[in-house]
Amino acid sequence: MDSKLPILAFRVKSLCRTCLCPLRSSPSRKQALLQKFCSRQFTTTNSRAGIAAPPIDFSGDNLPEALQGVQEKELPESIYGSADPGSFAATTNFPRVVPASPSYFTGKPSFTDNLISVQAILRKYQTLPTLAPVEAPRAAWRTLSQYRVMVGEPVKASKYYKIIEVLRRLNRIHPALMPEEVVAAINHYKRDVDPFAMIRRPQTVDADGRSFGAGRRKASTAKVYLVGGEGNVLVNGKPLNQAFPRLHDRESAIWALKATGRINKYNVWAIAGGGGLTGQAESVMLAVAKALMVHEPALKPALRRAGCVTRDPRRVERKKPGHVKARKMPSWVKR
Repeated sequence: MDSKLPILAFRVKSLCRTCLCPLRSSPSRKQALLQKFCSRQFTTTNSRAGIAAPPIDFSGDNLPEALQGVQEKELPESIYGSADPGSFAATTNFPRVVPASPSYFTGKPSFTDNLISVQAILRKYQTLPTLAPVEAPRAAWRTLSQYRVMVGEPVKASKYYKIIEVLRRLNRIHPALMPEEVVAAINHYKRDVDPFAMIRRPQTVDADGRSFGAGRRKASTAKVYLVGGEGNVLVNGKPLNQAFPRLHDRESAIWALKATGRINKYNVWAIAGGGGLTGQAESVMLAVAKALMVHEPALKPALRRAGCVTRDPRRVERKKPGHVKARKMPSWVKR
């Protein structure tokens, strides 16, 4: 009370100036005004009715319109609470519409629901024995376009790949211990095809003695026809030294024939495009190797050791904002 006395005295002093009350004349008069000021009700019933809505009475027949036709016995306990249904008091918890999906307010609720469901299944059965990735059953998953049609949403490839990763992990569970829930989840994302029937059609030599091979490197592509001959090479209708002025590019283009000692045994007719000369030369090398394996399949181990069978996936790293190149930063200057 002592801490509030200066504030109340200031307010009383202002009040006394308004009503011209002799506050400073007697201390007893000051104490009486302080008690009157503390017990004063500043909001009357009439003023409250003018500035705020009247309180709602839920007792008796004053139920909301949504609950007018509902019997008291049918109202759940969550609405009444622990009180008696007849006393529908202010402690009432009204029901509200709750979305059925936890991802209802996301941009792609169907995809998010699918991802959450497969992740929940994986957490449930992640302790089961698994097989090695090479020993897991083959499965042909839905393509991105098929999944987009299924969910009706423009899902990105990177997001759909998250579901595929979880499905591959579920597919590695031992078949003898795989639960029915996992089998149903895997079958939901499978295509209606036989994965064992998806065998690459073998390349053959045509009636004119030609074999075909295609190769890629960075942004370059090449198509090569290989036929028995004297070692002539034409790239886009030009001799090899005119198509690739650099010696390194010329050696890369015919490296598959040089590594196997077949330079003077076959003629090469190639069509290359896209990218630069180095990319075109290395794409021709991969195409020549594939066409050579059609003529002589036994050369595959030698070509693999020479590095002519596997496609090189490396590409130029993109430039980043704030960098001079992909990783180079601008030179730092103190002043």
